Amino acid sequence: MHILETRKLNKRFGGLHVTGDVDFALTPGEMHCLIGPNGAGKSTFFRLILGEHLPDSGEILFQDHDITRARPFQRIRQGLSVKFQVPGIFKELSVRQNLVIALQHHVDPRMLPEEIDRLLEFLGLAHAQAQLAGNLSHGQKQWLEIGMAIGLKPRLLLLDEPTAGMTPDETHATGEMLKRLNAEGMTLLAVEHDMAFVRQIAHRVTVLHFGKVFAQGTIDEITADPRVAKIYLGEVDA
Repeated sequence: MHILETRKLNKRFGGLHVTGDVDFALTPGEMHCLIGPNGAGKSTFFRLILGEHLPDSGEILFQDHDITRARPFQRIRQGLSVKFQVPGIFKELSVRQNLVIALQHHVDPRMLPEEIDRLLEFLGLAHAQAQLAGNLSHGQKQWLEIGMAIGLKPRLLLLDEPTAGMTPDETHATGEMLKRLNAEGMTLLAVEHDMAFVRQIAHRVTVLHFGKVFAQGTIDEITADPRVAKIYLGEVDA
């Protein structure tokens, strides 16, 4: 069984065909990265999975259930969670209060303090739990939002450029954090540009180009493909 599958997924904005007949499948327990040059359709594909956009045609299946027309909150209830590129944290609240807000309707109230303590340790933010979230470093803000997303205990975590703006050390630490989540059974799909990070975490990589699946394989197979190198240099037509 695939945890996520799209079949002939299409999306147009006016005359622009942004997502074209995308067939994609994600295996449970996989860490998968979605890459491609700017304008490849990565963000649109992501928002179709989340339900922020509805496709013009095609299907989206999550755990063998058709979620093509489901509302975003319905998808989250079924086990999807997301971390966006720009941290969506509550800057005027403390780190701990941010986690309380994210988890309060998903965790037994008697277990909430213990669960938040566990998350703070996992995120490396226990020492900063009383600090205003807006005063965190950029990397710490990203980690806090990852904590808010995984506090829902999703089956599938979607990450939109999770290391954008991070230092190399923060990027590596984020990769190790995600690998620990994966070792605990979480499936991850990340849109990412940092190829060192992709190499660090990805079991498989899908390359999108002009809204279509251009190539797929391991990171070694993808980086060895001369066609992939050419699209990043702008030398390949659709």
